[in-house]
Amino acid sequence: MNDGSSSRPGFLERLTAWLSREPDNKEELLELLHAAYENNLLDADALSMIEGVMQVSDMQVRDVMIPRSQMSVVNINEPPDKLLPFIIDTAHSRFPAIDGDRDDVAGILLAKDLLRLCTGEDVDLWDMLRPAVFIPESKRLNVLLREFRASRNHMAIVVDEFGGVAGLVTIEDVLEQIVGDIDDEYDYDEAEDNIVADGKGAWRVKAQTEIDDFNQALGARFADDEFDTVGGMVIHAFGRVPKQGESVEITGLRFHVLRADSRRLHSLKVERLGETTPA
Repeated sequence: MNDGSSSRPGFLERLTAWLSREPDNKEELLELLHAAYENNLLDADALSMIEGVMQVSDMQVRDVMIPRSQMSVVNINEPPDKLLPFIIDTAHSRFPAIDGDRDDVAGILLAKDLLRLCTGEDVDLWDMLRPAVFIPESKRLNVLLREFRASRNHMAIVVDEFGGVAGLVTIEDVLEQIVGDIDDEYDYDEAEDNIVADGKGAWRVKAQTEIDDFNQALGARFADDEFDTVGGMVIHAFGRVPKQGESVEITGLRFHVLRADSRRLHSLKVERLGETTPA
């Protein structure tokens, strides 16, 4: 007796049918991959990375770049003894070197090249500069990754449509879209607002929050002529990219770093001076 169940194709039949032809679109391919995961043919990490690879082809540099306001740069005209403490503190391997202005990137300075200074050798920093690569904000990440691999570059300067520096992007920024980064207890949903009250008299603020939005939400009066984002303002106050757990006071507010990595400030806890919040 046919109860109708035999007319429903099982997973193997569906898989065979799908593999007998190329998927017509990404949605069909993702459906196949998720079916393979649900049937233990792919583990979660493999599925996540495959999805990341597919996502990279749809993303542009502007989606992942480090904004201009959060760039760690060195002024090539400063003496080495002034540059070394900053370079040691930030612990980056390479820096955009500017000729006085952030829109005038003269090249890329590699920290390892400065080891020659330890021998007492008299060196010219201009001679140490590597050529900077300039790319538009609209460049696709998969194209950029291919260019990074071909040229063996690890960093590119991102320029806007007017030729001004909009930010920078590294090969690590691109690879993170594939393998992901490490979340912590301070991460909050990307879909949430940039400013979230914690109910205890403080706010969690994403570093990319525009200063005008921050002013409106907290009744502050920070100027936005020099910095576009809260993160840029806080980095300027520290004089470097701060580490997780550090704090700085700016015009009646305390900014406590909740999450940051070696290159970028991600999120902050903000509270008014004189007010304490439970831990």
